[in-house]
Amino acid sequence: MAALGCLLLMILPIIGFLAGQLLAGMDGAWIGAAIGLVGAIGFSAVTFYALLKAGRRR
Repeated sequence: MAALGCLLLMILPIIGFLAGQLLAGMDGAWIGAAIGLVGAIGFSAVTFYALLKAGRRR
């Protein structure tokens, strides 16, 4: 899970950048990269919380 979170922190902003550039030019590219970064940080936060909850049950 942690490795997936780290991988998404690199991949989602790049995908968002490329998709934004295709749809709306350079301004859209930066917005897409920001959305991808926020999504990746959110995913990492959710997995971190899940790992904390799983660790407390034992």
